[in-house]
Amino acid sequence: MVQIKIVPSQAALILEGKTRNLVVTDMHIGFESSFASNDVFLGKNTSVNEIISELYKIIDTTKPDSLILLGDVKYSIKSISKNEWNDIPLFFEKMENKIDTTLIPGNHDSNIQKLIPDGITLVSSKGMVVDNSLLTHGHTMPSENFAHVDRVIMGHVHPVFFQQDSVLNGHRVWVSIKTAKQMIFPSSSGEIEVTIIPSFNKYLYATHKKQYKKSISPIIEKIKEISSAKIITLDGAMIGNESLIDQVL
Repeated sequence: MVQIKIVPSQAALILEGKTRNLVVTDMHIGFESSFASNDVFLGKNTSVNEIISELYKIIDTTKPDSLILLGDVKYSIKSISKNEWNDIPLFFEKMENKIDTTLIPGNHDSNIQKLIPDGITLVSSKGMVVDNSLLTHGHTMPSENFAHVDRVIMGHVHPVFFQQDSVLNGHRVWVSIKTAKQMIFPSSSGEIEVTIIPSFNKYLYATHKKQYKKSISPIIEKIKEISSAKIITLDGAMIGNESLIDQVL
């Protein structure tokens, strides 16, 4: 059975079993175009260079065998923006030169195959299984073919903690939920854990919940009853349980 470990102070997960995998999600490279439309300018290649630099540091520190991207590498949904034509190939070229990389596409990754070099592994958007864990972006319901897993690891919903009087208000957080397996896989019984990885893009946050547009996940929508939950900061401190799920999802 694989073990999961949070990389301290990072929105990154180590999945360790027969191999050691670094897992990240929701980089949304090219998001600067939405900022620019509101007269906020970060500078050319700013976010992609920051993401590459940060990932290189994590890879050098944690020494994984491979990198697994849980989708939404790009920002635009139906098209490829001018920034993405430049920044996405740059990102994948840097990853290809550094580590074996696999992409599980998310809902923002349409046509991304046009931007990926041959050395990057592109798998189905339905996800992939590593030992007892299903890795998926989170925008689609998993197939019953994956019903044997004990854990789902996903991104997509960008969990952020909202509590106006807290110093952690607006901070990205990890969420771990335990629920009846039947909620996600109707043919199954027992319990399953859903681990939600925060967005790797540090600019995707807000300090007021009404201003923060989160994605809706059919997986989360299916979870009507929670056995237990943990809300954890990027530093690994537990700050809440199932009673505060509405504050982050």
